[in-house]
Amino acid sequence: MALPVTAITATPAAAASCNMSTGPYQREVEAFLGLSVDGVQSAADCRAIKSFQAQHGITPTEGYAGPLTGQTVRTMLAQRAAGHNPNKHGDCPTNVGRIACVDLTRQLSWIQDGSRLKYGPVPVRTGKAGTETRTGHNTIYYRSRNHWSTLYNVWMPYSQFFDGGIAFHSVDKSMWNPPGSAGCVNMTPTDAEAYWNMLKNGDDVYVYGRKPGT
Repeated sequence: MALPVTAITATPAAAASCNMSTGPYQREVEAFLGLSVDGVQSAADCRAIKSFQAQHGITPTEGYAGPLTGQTVRTMLAQRAAGHNPNKHGDCPTNVGRIACVDLTRQLSWIQDGSRLKYGPVPVRTGKAGTETRTGHNTIYYRSRNHWSTLYNVWMPYSQFFDGGIAFHSVDKSMWNPPGSAGCVNMTPTDAEAYWNMLKNGDDVYVYGRKPGT
């Protein structure tokens, strides 16, 4: 699975605001961003880490390789490792025909028919601590292409509800933007539209695992 390439840019003012302390995930983040891996913060490291944080809405955006940045990198690595066989261990049912699988641990989703992968895997953004996306086996029961949430006063395009108020829907933000959703399975517009075209009322959805940090 391809992950976005981070553009490493910084203005002089941004560079001046960098945190030059070495973070606990310094070496891991250096390796992920293709930097010189020495485990010691430098001005170049700080600019690159800060750019990565800004791209994904990680705050404070100051170039420090702290726990949240480290966890984001670990999640991305786990997603990349899934390759084209996200259900390698058979955690998502293969005996119900078409099913949308959501792995909270890796923050991944895909559609399969039996054991055949039909779409994905793609990164998703699920519920934060306190509003976790519930695990379990459900079915899609309501679809609304241009859904307006009266609860949160936001548009939820390509909404497909499968567990009470929990739905697949698109958002215009990074899939790695912390801390997460209010319970829904957020997707990029491209992936949400693909799910809309491939799924229908009555199709199965299986959610399992546990999101890091919840």
